[in-house]
Amino acid sequence: MNTHSIPVVGVTLDSEQGDGAQKRFSKYPWYALRANYCDAVAAAGGLPVALPHLPALADAYLDRLDALVVTGGAFDVDPSLYGEGERHGTVTLKAGRTQAELALVQGALARGMPVLGICGGEQLLAVALGGTLVQHIPDSFPDALAHEQPNPRHEAGHPVAVVPGTLLHRIVGATQMRVNSAHHQAVRAPGPHAVVNATAPDGVVEGIEDPRRRFCLGVQWHPEFHIDPGDRRIFDALIGAVT
Repeated sequence: MNTHSIPVVGVTLDSEQGDGAQKRFSKYPWYALRANYCDAVAAAGGLPVALPHLPALADAYLDRLDALVVTGGAFDVDPSLYGEGERHGTVTLKAGRTQAELALVQGALARGMPVLGICGGEQLLAVALGGTLVQHIPDSFPDALAHEQPNPRHEAGHPVAVVPGTLLHRIVGATQMRVNSAHHQAVRAPGPHAVVNATAPDGVVEGIEDPRRRFCLGVQWHPEFHIDPGDRRIFDALIGAVT
């Protein structure tokens, strides 16, 4: 843990290989991070630090961090990591990113560090906790909502029901939130010690947490957009969990 007064919060980066349509930025591999992730951490009183995909340095980074935010992105966790041999045709992998984030999450959990998983980061957190994923929501939920919402991401896509008595409920102080939605996968089972803390009206899992830990929270939506009043409280609670 750092010795400064402002909590240092690691925020994981996304990456592109620099080919195809992404050449407009660089023809070489590059990192990316939407600005509002860092803005949300800073607004809550944290010092955001971007984390590259260097799994061998995960422990060295964690030695200097007080909390971890695992971000989302347009890719999926490898099904082999949660015991499934077949991969759905819609699944897109970023093996280097997943390897680095898994090392960071496992190290943070081992240290008792506060962890917030967002969208794909929630799914990775579930896998790290021994859980499993739905590889493609329409295949498992024929009457599913549009979880890849057609309207802009800074607007709500659907409501979620928050489970009373959970950490998430204590944080947001409500049993319902309006959230955005940008995913084709979801948590199937949160892990042997984790629990579901929020669901969509169609039954899709929208949040998980591990009650054994001080702050181990995952949400399927993107609270960094501050759409619902509870979104800002999630980041406030993350910073508040740093001791």
